[in-house]
Amino acid sequence: MRPSRRAVLRWGAAAGLVTAAPVLGYGGWLYAEAGRTNVGALSFRNRLRIPPLLRPERTPEGKVFRLRAGAGESEFLRGKSTPTWGYNGSYLGPTLRARRGDRVAVEVSNGLGETTTTHWHGMRLPAVMDGGPHQPIRPGAAWRPVWTIDQPAATLWYHPHLHGRTAEHMYRGMAGLFVVDDGEDPGLPSEYGVDDVPIVLQDKRFHEDGSLDSSGIRFQGPSVTGLLGDEILVNGTHDPFLEVTRTRVRLRILNASNARVYDVGFTDDRTFALVGTDAGLLAAPVPLRRIMLSPGERAEIVVPFAAGERTVLRSRPPRLGANPVYERLAGGDDTFDLLQIRAAPRLAESPPLPARLADVPPVPAGPGTRTRSFVMSDFTLNGRTMDHHRIDQVVETGAVEIWEVTNAGGFPGNGLPHSFHVHEVGYRVLDVNGRRPPPHLRGRKDTVFVPPRTTIRLAMRFGPHSDPVHPYMYHCHLLAHEDAGMMGQFLVVSPEDRHKVHRRPIGHH
Repeated sequence: MRPSRRAVLRWGAAAGLVTAAPVLGYGGWLYAEAGRTNVGALSFRNRLRIPPLLRPERTPEGKVFRLRAGAGESEFLRGKSTPTWGYNGSYLGPTLRARRGDRVAVEVSNGLGETTTTHWHGMRLPAVMDGGPHQPIRPGAAWRPVWTIDQPAATLWYHPHLHGRTAEHMYRGMAGLFVVDDGEDPGLPSEYGVDDVPIVLQDKRFHEDGSLDSSGIRFQGPSVTGLLGDEILVNGTHDPFLEVTRTRVRLRILNASNARVYDVGFTDDRTFALVGTDAGLLAAPVPLRRIMLSPGERAEIVVPFAAGERTVLRSRPPRLGANPVYERLAGGDDTFDLLQIRAAPRLAESPPLPARLADVPPVPAGPGTRTRSFVMSDFTLNGRTMDHHRIDQVVETGAVEIWEVTNAGGFPGNGLPHSFHVHEVGYRVLDVNGRRPPPHLRGRKDTVFVPPRTTIRLAMRFGPHSDPVHPYMYHCHLLAHEDAGMMGQFLVVSPEDRHKVHRRPIGHH
């Protein structure tokens, strides 16, 4: 893989750090080999797979979805078979879709040879239904959470959350989208698979025989970020293209990678409209040419097209905020073509992009609002690693709080990049290092990138579900960091249940 121009320009600044490595030749070789790109290597020969919509069974109880986790074989590279895992198939899972107010049940059966879980990332629901480490599904068993959807329209997703094994289970293919609709459609493109298209981004490494190379699934050499692949899959498709037939297309982009951060835009530098982030639509479209997504983050964008044109969705080198050597080792000099988009010779005219999208009231946090502080060091939160038998925080139902999250650094140089995800609750970014957040961080979020030496303040209102026994999680969503214990537990309880709080959670694996 050839180094990027940015890497060459930074070589001088990095050289001093590289030559200080204990093993000079090895350190220099790692730095030179770290910059990855596939630009010019793809032919865009494979039609993009669209995950199917899973039709629920309608019962007096509500909508019932059925998922089965199992192993299979997938052909990503031509003529080579790859052992994989998936839901209702060999890789990834179907898209679940429901509306605000729906009563839903999801029956998840485990056809794997080991215990797993299924977490509803971004979903507001009772803790016992959350699918974190405390809701294990053993081989041959099934789990059936039931809840009422009560949150705005958003692109959510589901994936395993078994502590210490999340990175491996997701890398093998366990993930899928969960789209929530509400009754306030502003008129965005909405025909699934036609002008409303899921884009699930993952990076992989392959052995010569086509099997997944999972070496370094926790940490890859000195990068201590986790596994970084040099091949990109989009919806489980390698070397993909998408044909569009409308003049405007909505892309629901999910970073489902273990550790890679993408800086997504188009090769012709066209402007697109950001219309939604993790936890819902924005108040109004925001014009952008790039958006950076760390693992777990989502973005909904609307892209204009003209008949007969072609363009490529590309990830350019993301700005990770680390020292030059570490940034390069962690993917900060990598460029990847993700997906070629081909506009048909004739396009159906789409409605104009609405000027207003949704009512997004601010979280009412003021000077007297309770603030909790979270310090992210290299692999700890507030100096601790995950302990299933310890509750770290107790929050009151309906409470409005400010969570101040600081990446304090500590790794040689200025520290490691992290992300911060909170279960059960969406939040608003109040400020980044005391300054107003950039436009792409002003919407509703549940996962946010936290560079080294950065403090981000988050305002959030917790839900109504009281449970003095079963906790939710907050953690870094770089999966090697999460599996290494960069995670804490919190209870949400009503004043009436406060005296019932268990400091030793039950049901853990």
